[in-house]
Amino acid sequence: MSTPGPAGPPAAHLSTGEVAERAEAVLAEVGRAIVGKRDVVELVLAGMLASGHVLLEDFPGLAKTLIVRSFAQVMGLDFARAQFTPDLMPADITGSSVFDQANASFSFQAGPVFTNLLLADEVNRASPRTQSALLEAMQERQVTVDGVTRKLPKPFLVVATQNPIELEGTYPLPEAQLDRFVLRTSVGYPGADAEWEVLARRIERRSDEVVLRQVVGRDEVLAMQESLEDVYVSPAIGQYMVAVVGATRGRPAVEIGASPRGSLALMLLSRAKAVLAGRDFVVPEDVKAVAVPALAHRLRLRPDLWVRGERPETVIEACLSEVPVPTADDLEAGAGGPGGR
Repeated sequence: MSTPGPAGPPAAHLSTGEVAERAEAVLAEVGRAIVGKRDVVELVLAGMLASGHVLLEDFPGLAKTLIVRSFAQVMGLDFARAQFTPDLMPADITGSSVFDQANASFSFQAGPVFTNLLLADEVNRASPRTQSALLEAMQERQVTVDGVTRKLPKPFLVVATQNPIELEGTYPLPEAQLDRFVLRTSVGYPGADAEWEVLARRIERRSDEVVLRQVVGRDEVLAMQESLEDVYVSPAIGQYMVAVVGATRGRPAVEIGASPRGSLALMLLSRAKAVLAGRDFVVPEDVKAVAVPALAHRLRLRPDLWVRGERPETVIEACLSEVPVPTADDLEAGAGGPGGR
């Protein structure tokens, strides 16, 4: 397998408005393949803009793979898919050194992880050993094979899928790996009108394949990610995020609350949400919109609550309802203090 080449010179700095325009063009083009799921597609894009990895947890046949492949086409990213199975070895993901008899030497054969956008399909079917190999790539953006560390191309994003119901022959993802996903979400079944639209489009194009045009390039994607650093987070908003995350840690129903990495994920996704709305500052509504996908998968509930059907999403929603939302006066006062403008 050939590895993608290094990214070219960084694209010119993009303003928030320019990023919003490009993001809207990406969403519109992806929407030609994914019908009636604008909120899910926008959330996945927010995760990509936040330079994070995304976990799609849902039943088969709900376009999880199509979503990832569509983003790769529209954003001009190198794409690779790895089907995770119990017999998948770490070298099948990272690559390995192969002896070349002609040259009497070993050469490195890159695995699918050397790409821009990796689809880790049914990631929970692989053994913990293989999952740990992916963990280094996700966290460090590098892999170590035979004592040699190799950097992964930029951007490097993992979108993993798993079936939440079929548990036979699976290995639950450890908390350490779940914590590396900036968000977890599901696609869900389409409404009747949207499902008919899927059929109607298939009839019209007379082919299973949906041909999408490239809207942005790899360098532009990097510039879009970099633009999030320009999005202002007021101290009041930052303290609101910390309070929401902190509220998950002292609840009787929760064994393990969200870590500071959860706070960082909440901030990054809130910034991305603001950019997608064309703003260069975060408002409380941005935080509320991404809190559940950013935090729910980081919680571990007491076992008896799982038996009773309680869900981490419910805990996050309760935290949002209990933590006071910053007022306009709070935001205005914060803008004049440390870190303000």
